[in-house]
Amino acid sequence: MYMSPAIPVLRIFSEEKAKEFYEGFLGFTVDWEHRFTPDLPLYMQLHRADLKIHLSEHHGDATPGSTIFVPVTGVEALRDELHGKHYKYGRPGIEVMPWGKVLVTLDPFGNRIRFCEFDETNADDR
Repeated sequence: MYMSPAIPVLRIFSEEKAKEFYEGFLGFTVDWEHRFTPDLPLYMQLHRADLKIHLSEHHGDATPGSTIFVPVTGVEALRDELHGKHYKYGRPGIEVMPWGKVLVTLDPFGNRIRFCEFDETNADDR
């Protein structure tokens, strides 16, 4: 049996703000968009490297204020990249935790993305 990595679904309320944040700020690429008809809510998939996420305007698909945890390498480079974009709603820093370096960013809908570069000296604690 094979199980693929989970694809988180995050609730959004504005296509424009979602694209500004996820494409413009975080550097994701839209893979596809779906609406049952042009006047109904958007559901879309984005990716950056191997991370895929789904964003949904549909009521009941996800809860605003959710958190996803994303293991990364190069968290300091990610921070520098994000700061270089001069996004007016956030310039996340890095917090050093016992398990690694964590960069948390908050989307316009209250969802948190925790990017974590694990401290390899604590690899057995994962």
